[in-house]
Amino acid sequence: MVRARGVQGGSRRSVARGRSGHQVGDHRGHGRLCLWLPQGRGGRAPAHSHLAVRRLEPPADVIRVRGGDAGGRRRRGHHSRRRAADRRLSLVGTGRPGREHRGLRGAYHASADRHRRRLPERALAAAQSRHRPAHPEGTPLRAGREQAEGRALAARGREEGDRVRQPDPHLHLPSRAAHQGPSHRRGGRQRRGRHGRGSRRIHQGVSARGAGEGVTDRDANDLVRQREEKLEALRRRGLDPFGGRYPVTHWAGELTARLDKAGDAELQAFGPVSLAGRLVAMRDHGKTAFAHLMDRTGRIQLYARADELGDDFAPFRDLDVGDFIGVTGGMFRTRTGQLTLAVKSFAFLAKSLRPLPEKWHGLKDVETRYRQRYVDLIVNPDVREIFLLRARLIQRLRAFLDARGFLEVETPMMQPIPGGAIARPFQTHHNALDMDLYLRIAPELYLKRLVVGGFERVYEINRNFRNEGVSTQHNPEFTTLEFYQAYADYQDLMELTEEMFTELAQSLLGRLSLTWGEHAVDLARPWRRLSFFAGVSEALGTTVSVDTDAAVVARAAAARGVTVKPGAAAWEIWKEVFDELVEPTLVQPTFVIDYPIDLSPLAKKKRDNPRLVDRFELFIGRRELANAYSELNDPIDQLARFREQAAQKARGDDEAHWLDEDYVRALEYGMPPAAGEGIGIDRLTMLFANQPSIREVILFPHLRPESGASPQGLET
Repeated sequence: MVRARGVQGGSRRSVARGRSGHQVGDHRGHGRLCLWLPQGRGGRAPAHSHLAVRRLEPPADVIRVRGGDAGGRRRRGHHSRRRAADRRLSLVGTGRPGREHRGLRGAYHASADRHRRRLPERALAAAQSRHRPAHPEGTPLRAGREQAEGRALAARGREEGDRVRQPDPHLHLPSRAAHQGPSHRRGGRQRRGRHGRGSRRIHQGVSARGAGEGVTDRDANDLVRQREEKLEALRRRGLDPFGGRYPVTHWAGELTARLDKAGDAELQAFGPVSLAGRLVAMRDHGKTAFAHLMDRTGRIQLYARADELGDDFAPFRDLDVGDFIGVTGGMFRTRTGQLTLAVKSFAFLAKSLRPLPEKWHGLKDVETRYRQRYVDLIVNPDVREIFLLRARLIQRLRAFLDARGFLEVETPMMQPIPGGAIARPFQTHHNALDMDLYLRIAPELYLKRLVVGGFERVYEINRNFRNEGVSTQHNPEFTTLEFYQAYADYQDLMELTEEMFTELAQSLLGRLSLTWGEHAVDLARPWRRLSFFAGVSEALGTTVSVDTDAAVVARAAAARGVTVKPGAAAWEIWKEVFDELVEPTLVQPTFVIDYPIDLSPLAKKKRDNPRLVDRFELFIGRRELANAYSELNDPIDQLARFREQAAQKARGDDEAHWLDEDYVRALEYGMPPAAGEGIGIDRLTMLFANQPSIREVILFPHLRPESGASPQGLET
């Protein structure tokens, strides 16, 4: 080990070398030094930053000396007597290391009695300077690494056998999202090390490779290889790392709630407890160890002792965070009053080969959370709560409709004619039948066929597919509730919808008031009714009706900043004005009613104005949540509207309704008066969970392919 002369204005600093046998990767005979880089401009690293450097082999004249340095000086605050076992890789931060004899001997650290030769969960960094860069933005060290290497080699005269490089492949820094800041700076929410000790990471604010987001190549990751070695060691000992059935008697969260107030006598008399779950924390204290076990209901603390487990204590200490185990033991309270299970025996259930992200520096990138939802659910309890709420919401909807005599049914997901909505479908091909099919855009026409067949109240909760854009409000694959009630109209469904939403709020939240972003939403009945043209007129500042000339509407819209394409039909202008000017104002629950027939080809005409239809859309929090109307049951009228839609499709409107002759034939057998409604489950969950993006309430939302993983024919 040599000093890196000429690296920082001629100053000479010595740093700790990684200890052979205690580093994650064993590089015996390799020296390590740190390059302290000067602060400068033009892309140089910030002040006091450094890179760890490893020599492939020491010079021939260097001898390993186990004694102290030339002056016999030790690091301040350390006891003068230390056993050889004490000089281990520290597991607690990285203060300034002591001087080393000729750059070979590592600095003294705190007593290793706590370690018992255990490997750290992640690689430890070289010592960090206590000083921070003065400038708020600096160049990440990685960006200037090649310059630093060049200066170091020049300063050392390019000695044979010495090479400047990152010492451990698993310390390669992962890329960061733009909002996370430069890699060498500490983020505002990141906590300092305890007792004033520095961070273990080479760069502040970047998770070590192998601690979550940085794990991208298992073969090149020492932490993963370390776990694989443990896996093979278990198998050599005749233990199955991926066990089978385990008899669970209790659940962690339920047990904690049940024994929350129990005294010592009650805990002793409670009897043996068997739990199973994932380890989410592990603390080794030599002859004892604490851990936290998490299952579907919550988490509980475990306590293991060497004298209790005997030969099984060593395998218990070798457990990693993320492993699945089964444990059996008795309950007690620690001196701090925490309910704890004293482990009497345990079993391996599944070995985790990839480390979980850390609590404070882990899974933050939004896209990574969506792609790796399985990890997101493990480390983010709030995410699990969203999907538990979604499941309860669907259960409540079913119970609500079942109690009112509705029958749940299933209709085809692949249809020869996509109908029931205005949307672009996904297309596929059935090889055996040699016919094109379409993923359904709505179940409407099949549900109404069932009404014709005598099912007077039916509903379906299922997926729909629309080959359209992806945004925070739209996903190509989404879930809806659609239901139909015979002998009713859209007025009846407005009352039913109010009742449904208020019951959901009371059962899920215990109240009728919701928080939606920065707004407070009140679901108390009755809700506002707003005519479509009343809303458009209010937005334009002039009275508009279904009879108003399109040119007049276009001028009024342009005056309000709405872009209208030349030659647009009146209904296209109405829709554009509503979408841009009216919908953003609908925060409180509002039924928008009486739409023009041009926008509702399947709805029944109003008796007093045949150019309007009996339809409503429900808006809450500026978003459409439901769409309903009195169903058109006149087959002659329905056929005429289908033909008009077919003409629009022939003129190039890809989203116009298809002509479904079989549905018209069903109406010819007679369908009773009925009303139908569709409710978006995803958006309804967004409302009750107060989530701004649809991707937060869909377990596996659609995303662009990852770089390098593009499917055939798709450019990235």
